[in-house]
Amino acid sequence: MEKKIIIAGGTGFVGQYLNKKFIAFGYEVIIISRQKNHINWDNTPLIIEALENAEILINLAGKSVDCRYNKKSKEEIYNSRIDTTEILGIALLQCKNPPPLWINSSTATIYRHAEDRPMTESAGKIGKGFSVNVATNWEKTFFDFKLPNTRQVALRMAIVLGNNGGVIKPLKNLVRFGLGGKQGSGNQMFSWIHIDDVFNAITFIQQHSELNGVLNTAAPNPVNNKTLMQMLRNQMGAKIALPLPTWLLHIGAVLIKTETELILKSRWVIPERLLNAGFQFKYATLDSALKAIIND
Repeated sequence: MEKKIIIAGGTGFVGQYLNKKFIAFGYEVIIISRQKNHINWDNTPLIIEALENAEILINLAGKSVDCRYNKKSKEEIYNSRIDTTEILGIALLQCKNPPPLWINSSTATIYRHAEDRPMTESAGKIGKGFSVNVATNWEKTFFDFKLPNTRQVALRMAIVLGNNGGVIKPLKNLVRFGLGGKQGSGNQMFSWIHIDDVFNAITFIQQHSELNGVLNTAAPNPVNNKTLMQMLRNQMGAKIALPLPTWLLHIGAVLIKTETELILKSRWVIPERLLNAGFQFKYATLDSALKAIIND
């Protein structure tokens, strides 16, 4: 029987990358998505059939938060995470041979704005506001399922860096147009993880059955925004670097239909549990990650 991985919401930046990596490692990958040519979220019998005898279920489903937080968008962001997690949990309960591991996305945004100290799984403080409310309810929905034969891990993922998506392209454009200075105060912390290490962490978790519950999925060396932009300029050889003050970011966010939270919230997240379990990051420093991405 062929080895099998299920990726729910697997058509985005991270999902496409994981799909290619697992196929290269000899897995059959089945994707659950609203897009054509994949199992649809409405087709419960096919979802159950796919889950039978799979090695891992990875759920990445959820509307992008790169949008304006109006009433409609907020409902879509919330429901796209809660509803899909419920669908998968109910399907797993009906499996005869469910996957032994269910990895569900969460977000490092669950922690409060932190410029004073890092947030770990053991000592991190949960924040307040819309994004935090989504994250806490997402995790609650996930862990409310009691699955005796399936280990459950929620990945509190930091901002994922890679070549073909995520935050790198817009940041590079800012640098190219001479706007690669600090954003806001520049003191807000930037927690990140290279996409290679997302895949590596998933395979590490698969091999370490003692790991369950929530795991911070972030590189161990976050930097502040000012340092991030300086490192990016250095890699791109940029000389001009005009800063973007907070008032201008608010105007820009309206024009490009996004929210300043994505830039101005200070995410200072440390992967305490992964480090304690012995996980070694391929890209532990931002400089090494940016060098790999820019020069690839």
